[in-house]
Amino acid sequence: MSETAAAARRATSAPSATASAPASVASSVNRGRSRRAEISLRALQIVLALFYGLASALPKLIAHPSAVESFDRIGWGSTGMYTIGALELAGAVGLVVPLLSSVTAVALSGLMVGAFVVQLTVFDGQYAATPLILIVPLTVIAWTRRDRIADLARLARRRV
Repeated sequence: MSETAAAARRATSAPSATASAPASVASSVNRGRSRRAEISLRALQIVLALFYGLASALPKLIAHPSAVESFDRIGWGSTGMYTIGALELAGAVGLVVPLLSSVTAVALSGLMVGAFVVQLTVFDGQYAATPLILIVPLTVIAWTRRDRIADLARLARRRV
């Protein structure tokens, strides 16, 4: 049996590593990232998702007095508070959905740029470092998961 025929038979009879493994594992193997690095990155995504969901979005969505006061001071009122809370909650969910993690990290980075500007202009820079600090891990996620944007684009093209 020729080498080409043997390779073709193996490809059709046994599942390939990328077909049997989840997309995140297969893509990490293809990029040469270690299992430990992949686990660390996933843990970072989960920690950020918990932060955005519980510490940031929840007070806005339940109209905690501190959130209400902050948004009244900004001049956006309850509509702005609920909108930002919903965006942060959607971001928390998107960070743990493998296909959406990179796009979500970029979107949350944009939200953090806005938060930085508001902290500087409205609150005299009192907590301006917080959004800047959060942009760092979001950028790491966006960069390392950037191949997922192409996967998402392919999926969207198939649906249209």
